[in-house]
Amino acid sequence: MATVVAFSGSENRAAAMEAVFGFLQHECRAFTCIDAFGEHLLQQERVPDLTLLWADGRTSDLDAAVSVLSDNAPRSPFFLVTGRDAGIATRYAGDGCLGQLDFPLKQQQCVDAIERAMSHAPIGGVARKPVEAERRGTQPPGFPRLVGSGRAMAVVRRLVQQVAPTEATVLIRGESGTGKEVVARNIHMRSERRDKPFVPINCGAIPSDLLESELFGHEKGAFTGAFSARQGRFEMAQGGTLFLDEIGDMSLHMQVKLLRVLQERTFERVGSNKSIQTDVRILAATHRDLEKQIENGHFREDLFYRLNVFPIDMPPLRDRPADIPELAENLLQRLEADGRGRVNITQRGLAALMHYDWPGNVRELSNVMERLVIVADSDTVCVRNLPEQFQNASLEEVMADLDASLGDGSLTVMPGAATLPPVEWNNGGVDLKQVLADMEVHLIRDALNAAGGVVAHAAKLLNLRRTTLVEKLRKYDISRDEDESVA
Repeated sequence: MATVVAFSGSENRAAAMEAVFGFLQHECRAFTCIDAFGEHLLQQERVPDLTLLWADGRTSDLDAAVSVLSDNAPRSPFFLVTGRDAGIATRYAGDGCLGQLDFPLKQQQCVDAIERAMSHAPIGGVARKPVEAERRGTQPPGFPRLVGSGRAMAVVRRLVQQVAPTEATVLIRGESGTGKEVVARNIHMRSERRDKPFVPINCGAIPSDLLESELFGHEKGAFTGAFSARQGRFEMAQGGTLFLDEIGDMSLHMQVKLLRVLQERTFERVGSNKSIQTDVRILAATHRDLEKQIENGHFREDLFYRLNVFPIDMPPLRDRPADIPELAENLLQRLEADGRGRVNITQRGLAALMHYDWPGNVRELSNVMERLVIVADSDTVCVRNLPEQFQNASLEEVMADLDASLGDGSLTVMPGAATLPPVEWNNGGVDLKQVLADMEVHLIRDALNAAGGVVAHAAKLLNLRRTTLVEKLRKYDISRDEDESVA
């Protein structure tokens, strides 16, 4: 008997996969919530013999499912199940996809899939490898993870998983506060160098005349104040990873010296002519436009190409508002684990956070969560408890929608809600039940769109249990086939 794990955004399809493999006398668990799917994989002592992923929804949803599988059971072979998208399996061949199954499922293709998965290397049924055990238990408490279920973060996670086992130099680009160092630490922790040091240095925070000593070290008497010899960051990171943050702020003089080290893998301490061999992996990050820096003569083109072997772009927080509730919850949990206290944010409070532009990105969100924990006078935070800029942003959103609605003679109750026509009371009034039902349908659809089609997240936005939302989807016949974002 094989162990099979399946994921689909549709409860009917998940139940169908369970039924088919159960009929074939295999143990099959199917999930419709991406978080529950990942948690199940993480808790198992042995990786599944076969994993099935539904592939008829949005590509971003499938990317997220593949990312969760790679995170929590990277050695499990998987098949895609699809009713229409022929050839999609080739896109995920590098992630361990063995092929695709046609839906409705047929007995013989399921039997063939099990046999192929069981014979695909020593994977099925084996115990987790040390790297997986480390990910489950020995990873440092509070280690920052890449949070977000949307397409943008799914792409980032896939890139991290692809490049981490290699020795490639990585250039992480993105605005300040987007989490570039979190990406670097995740690459290090998933690499063969994870047992060696991870050494970060902010190249923009250290004066140019001191940066050389910080990177390469110095000998006693090399300059005024050098009372003893000192190791630099390259020596500290020997065998591990050196993270050069804000590389775009490095002076041209230091860029030349860094380029030589990357090319020759040797350097000298300041005040010494003895060459030291270095074995470090370089990860670099910047918020600057390096191509423009090159045009302006502020960054060396040859160094850029040395660093830009494998670029990863971090999306700004304003481009992924659906991730904000999950990020806020993660940050609050970390504050609670540090003994800083705990608050819960109401749905309207979360909506106000999601309407904000976040110029400081995740770092700004982290600061706001810490402030709320400190100043909150109860364990529940409403819109009025948020800093003024969030109240203003929320009010402006509502007023803009209200102005637009009044301009054509209608009234919008809230952003994304149903638009109600003027009522002619002399013509018999309205069917209140129907109006409220229409309003509920519009709000459900709006929440699903805001949550990127993830039912569990939409339920949180609506302050409902997931099972309650599923029942309402059935009640109003909101078919997930109507909108691929819900598939």
